[in-house]
Amino acid sequence: MAKFTIPEIRDRKRRGPPLVMITAYDYPTARIVDQAGVDLILVGDSLGMVCLGYPDTVPVTLDEMIHHTAAVARGAERALVVGDLPFLTYQVSPQQAVESAGRLVKEARADCVKLEGGRTQADKIEAIVTAGIPVMAHIGLTPQTATQLGGFKVQGRDAEAARALMEDAKAVEAAGAFAVVLECVPTKLATRISQGLSIPTIGIGAGPRCDGQVLVLHDLVGLFDRFVPKFVKRYADLGAEMRRAVETYCTEVREGAFPGPEHGFGEES
Repeated sequence: MAKFTIPEIRDRKRRGPPLVMITAYDYPTARIVDQAGVDLILVGDSLGMVCLGYPDTVPVTLDEMIHHTAAVARGAERALVVGDLPFLTYQVSPQQAVESAGRLVKEARADCVKLEGGRTQADKIEAIVTAGIPVMAHIGLTPQTATQLGGFKVQGRDAEAARALMEDAKAVEAAGAFAVVLECVPTKLATRISQGLSIPTIGIGAGPRCDGQVLVLHDLVGLFDRFVPKFVKRYADLGAEMRRAVETYCTEVREGAFPGPEHGFGEES
């Protein structure tokens, strides 16, 4: 099975169909989403919330990202694996950004990396790309710095903020990013940004006119219930199914119904 490539991603902007990206954080789910036909798998620092129980993404470490990205890379045959750079592993300097990105590629076998920020992080993007590592940018709502943005809110609602986001998009494109995630951006603005860039945009809460879409797997299949963002469509409720299965197991063990004769082994003759 041929690996999805950066040139193919760029070509999708011109020819379609829209790109499909989803998160995964371990080997079995990587295999499932890869076999389902997604184009890109994002090992997002969202793992801090949906897998590790952190209140937000800020505590996630680079070692944790490497651990999970390596597992996903072992399970993905076709999809491009995007490793997220966690908070304060790239913001300090271009050198730090290159070193952190290099670890995700060398140790975890990520195909590329993603980082949050526009103009303020353009020099980091350029340094990583110059080192030979493809970069996906992320602008709009950037969860790592959500406190600075006033919380988890839609970005770019007024004219000044919209202009700033357009400038961010142009900056990451000029710095060499091969694609950019637009998170929680009004649909009309996301459309203008998509039309104004030569690189693909991947939306999450940014409307249907982006060049692709991404969702957190645990939101999509109902495995994370602390909150459900407005932009999420839940395609299954696996959390409820898992609870029912475990409840049934508990009942059968306590009542002596499991294990049955068919689950045991006979005496050797």
